[in-house]
Amino acid sequence: MSAPTASTTRTVVAVTGAIVVAAYAALLALDQLVLDPLTLVPGTSLTRISGEVAAHGNAVVPDVVGVLVIAGIGIALGIGVAAAGLRRVLPTHVIAVLHLGVLVLGALATFPTSFLFVMDVLDSFPTTHDHSPWMRVLWLTSLLSLVAIPAVLFGEMVRTLHGSRRPQDATPAA
Repeated sequence: MSAPTASTTRTVVAVTGAIVVAAYAALLALDQLVLDPLTLVPGTSLTRISGEVAAHGNAVVPDVVGVLVIAGIGIALGIGVAAAGLRRVLPTHVIAVLHLGVLVLGALATFPTSFLFVMDVLDSFPTTHDHSPWMRVLWLTSLLSLVAIPAVLFGEMVRTLHGSRRPQDATPAA
């Protein structure tokens, strides 16, 4: 079997990165709009939770739209990086670092999204239950992405340095 070409590697990194970013954004939206409210108010349907939130004078639709817009921005960034990579505008390691950077920024996106629907749920229901564990998964993913960025850059540095030392470039010993 032959080694993968740079073009194949670039395509895999670009597409996989976009898929991972989209999955992160989808989990963020799912957690904030479904999983966390159902965890905070166990045994209650999402329809009843939304109705109670609205009955307390909170606007549910703008909350949902806000969460979806924030998730959509993440998806758009992931697709944009992938598109630039597939057009061969960016080197493979830069594509990887940019996708990892979007995942790191995802941790910051969890802050404003939690002030939308989930905060209204907490204002509408007296609850002693904890939030869903899925936000921790997102934070861990962001943390691992933060650690992976210097690892990718270090790997590229080693690859570049190794590639510049070719035997034919060595001067013969006298």
